[in-house]
Amino acid sequence: MTALDLIRRLHEHRMWANGLLVDAARTLSDEHLRRSFSIGQGSVWKTLTHLHAAEYVWLEALLGNEQPLLRGDAPGKLPGNQEGRQPIASLDELASMWTDLDDRWNEYVANLAATSLDDIVYKFKTSSGIGERHGTRRADVLLHVCTHAQYTAAQLVNMLRQLGLTRLPDVMLISLARQERSGDACDDRSR
Repeated sequence: MTALDLIRRLHEHRMWANGLLVDAARTLSDEHLRRSFSIGQGSVWKTLTHLHAAEYVWLEALLGNEQPLLRGDAPGKLPGNQEGRQPIASLDELASMWTDLDDRWNEYVANLAATSLDDIVYKFKTSSGIGERHGTRRADVLLHVCTHAQYTAAQLVNMLRQLGLTRLPDVMLISLARQERSGDACDDRSR
């Protein structure tokens, strides 16, 4: 497996796991979706929108947009005069936006050249140190998006567990591999 093959596989897994998390969130009441937790971004809803936003801003950076804004971002949050927009209103709207984003990611990774993995990608910080411009190797950005998704998925599964879901999404890469091999939905929880 080449570095490029590995990056593509990790992004395939990230998108698959995100779909399982959104499907699990669809089973929640609005009260549970927005219930406060002391982990993640503070609720299932906020953590899902954070995960989506991170994937959006990093793809934009990979495509050359150093100062991306997503729906709900306040104007003036980043350098420049980009205008903020209305926040994401519902899980259905978020899921639709995520489908569109996944299509863009799929196109990006499909057309990614191994020779570009060492290129530097620039992005202005949007969290601590807002406004600072940093350059990072493209390969590291691509890996970061996936490791961030895994970290955030673990937080979401923990919240879902605390909300009492008895059938938690199995978001492990090995589960995707087993599902692909068997052609069935993945029920094997032993790792």
